Amino acid sequence: MSKQVSSASGRAEAAEPDKLDFEKALAELEKIVARMESGELSLEQALATHQRGLELARFCQQKLEAAQQQVKVLEGEVLKPLAAAAEPDENS
Repeated sequence: MSKQVSSASGRAEAAEPDKLDFEKALAELEKIVARMESGELSLEQALATHQRGLELARFCQQKLEAAQQQVKVLEGEVLKPLAAAAEPDENS
């Protein structure tokens, strides 16, 4: 029973995904995976840990998608080059 209490307090101490940066979230996710792979968690602990892992995975995925979008902008796949944007439109 004490294990369940400690897992609940551990979850409360864990930062919410919004308050994490990508690197901290990924590090926490890696620790979660290691704990779950160890097979030492009770069913309740495994479920709570799995839920936290899903939250972190979603957070990391969103951060990666945002970074990918920024890279596309920087590479010019989203925005037109400045020279092309400054040229008058042929149809006007």
